Amino acid sequence: MANERPGPSGVPIERVEVSAYKVPTDAPESDGTYEWDSTTIVVVETYAGGRKGLGYSYADTSTATLVRDMLAGVVKGRDAMGVPGSYAAMWAAVRNLGRPGIASMAISAVDSALWDLKARLLDVALVTLLGAVRDSAPVYGSGGFTSYSPEQLRDQLGGWVAAGIPRVKMKIGRHPEDDLARVRVARGAIGRDAELFVDANGAYSRKQALAMAEAFADLGVTWFEEPVSSDDLEGLRLLRDRAPAGMDIAAGEYGYDLFDFRRWLDAGAVDVLQADATRCGGITGYLGAGVLCEASGIPLSAHCAPSLHSHPSCAMARFRHLEYFHDHDRIEHLFFDGALTPIDGALRPDPGRPGNGLEFQRQDAAKYAI
Repeated sequence: MANERPGPSGVPIERVEVSAYKVPTDAPESDGTYEWDSTTIVVVETYAGGRKGLGYSYADTSTATLVRDMLAGVVKGRDAMGVPGSYAAMWAAVRNLGRPGIASMAISAVDSALWDLKARLLDVALVTLLGAVRDSAPVYGSGGFTSYSPEQLRDQLGGWVAAGIPRVKMKIGRHPEDDLARVRVARGAIGRDAELFVDANGAYSRKQALAMAEAFADLGVTWFEEPVSSDDLEGLRLLRDRAPAGMDIAAGEYGYDLFDFRRWLDAGAVDVLQADATRCGGITGYLGAGVLCEASGIPLSAHCAPSLHSHPSCAMARFRHLEYFHDHDRIEHLFFDGALTPIDGALRPDPGRPGNGLEFQRQDAAKYAI
C-alpha cells in the first residue's frame, strides 16, 4: 500500500542535523598535560523512514561545521540500512582534509547516529542488531584529576567504590613529585580490594615512568595508562616489557582509524588497547578495533562516552571494561533520557529500548548551545 513504511532495505536518509553545546565542568580539571574548564559535545541526528537516529562526539565546534557543510550531503539519499556504505563514502569525502582529528570525529558522530537509526528502523536495541556477546559492560570510575584536593580525590574515588564500582582511575603526571603521595591517598580511600588505575596522559619520560611503575606497584596499581606519549611506540613497548608483573600498560584513546590501532598492536606496545567511538570512526570504527584486538589476542577497553559505548561493547568478544568518565557521565545524564548508571559495577543496555536507548532532551541542552 502507498502509505506503508518502507521495508528493511532501500530506506533513503532524508537529512542530517547537527548542533554543538559547551558544558562547564563542575570544578577546575587537569591531567598530566592539559587543563580545562568545559567540555564541548557535538550532537548529530539522522532521519529516515519516520525514525530519528542519535550520535555524538566530544569534539570541537569545527567538527559540527564539517558535518553540516560536507558529511550531511555525502550521506543524504543513501540507504539508511547500509551503514558501511555511508561510512566508506564519508572517508572518501575527507581524503584531501586528512583522516585523523576533526574529520574522524565528525565521521564518528554521523556513523553512530546512522547505526542508531538503523536499529530504530528495525525496532530493536542496537546491541541486538550488532549481536550480543554479554548483557553488561564492566566499568571503572574515572576522574581523580590532578587539580583535585586530597579531599576531592578521596570523596570521588571512595564514592565510586562504595557505589559498587570495583575499579577506579586517577590522573597523575602534572607534578610528578606529588604523584606517589596522591596515589597513597587514593588507595586509602578505596581500600585494599578495589583495583586502582593511573593515567599519566603521556607526561612522563621513559626512565621516569619505569621508576614510577615500580613505586605504584607497591600500592597495588594494576593499570598504567599512557605512561609516555602514545606516539612513542618504543617507549610503550619498553614499559610493557619492564613494568612489574600484574600491571597493564594501556594506550589508544587517540587512535583515529584502524591503521593507528594496528601500529600499536604490531609494535607490541600495549597489554590493553583503548578505543574511543567518538574519535575512531563511530560504531563502525570501534567494532573494527575490536576485530583487530581479537586477531591479536589483546583485550579492548572503551575510552569515555559511557552510554555511547555500552551497546557495541556488549557485542565485542575481547572487551575488558568501559571508562565511566566523570565529565561525560554528567553530560549524558543531562542531555539524554536513557543514559545509563552502573549497577554492580557494570552498564546494562536496555534490550527493550530501540537503538542506543537514548532520547535527546533538547530543552535541557538548549542553554549550553553554541
